[in-house]
Amino acid sequence: MSDVTRILNAAVAGDRQAAAQLLPLVYDELRKLAAIRMTAEAPGNTLDATALVHEAYIRLVGPSDDKRWDGRGHFFAAAAEAMRRILVESARRKGRLQHGGNRRRIELTELPSAVAPDDMLALDEALSRLAERDAAKAEVVKLRYFAGMTVPEVASCLSISVATVERHWAFARVWLYSELNDDQK
Repeated sequence: MSDVTRILNAAVAGDRQAAAQLLPLVYDELRKLAAIRMTAEAPGNTLDATALVHEAYIRLVGPSDDKRWDGRGHFFAAAAEAMRRILVESARRKGRLQHGGNRRRIELTELPSAVAPDDMLALDEALSRLAERDAAKAEVVKLRYFAGMTVPEVASCLSISVATVERHWAFARVWLYSELNDDQK
């Protein structure tokens, strides 16, 4: 068992010292993943990369008996899933009527070039349908899109070949594109 895995398990078990030791070990990588993911978000978003990392970290090592990490790859896969859920929850909150409903804020100095909350919800629904059909392909999408991992990083994290990741990624992109276009009709 690696030091990271040992510290992860101790942190999840409630060891405050382990949680303090873990954060410096994984913070830079989590921050990098969050920064990559946040570049696709709409301008003026109240959630920034730092806040996303902190919220994901709290969910990952917070009090719960069902969390055990099989290693670094498992932890970062869970981090990608936590970031995805946080972004989806944020999109849902912004879509509520009390937050302006379907109105979108547009800065006069820049054109919107990011994923709108409604688009994020549609992507999440399509990704859930893909997960029902093929969980492995959905996991590749989560790690590539939400965690910003490269194909070799995903292959290492999921313990599959680079070629398999490339096939899963190609299939998933086409499938999601088709699903998202069907949803807009």
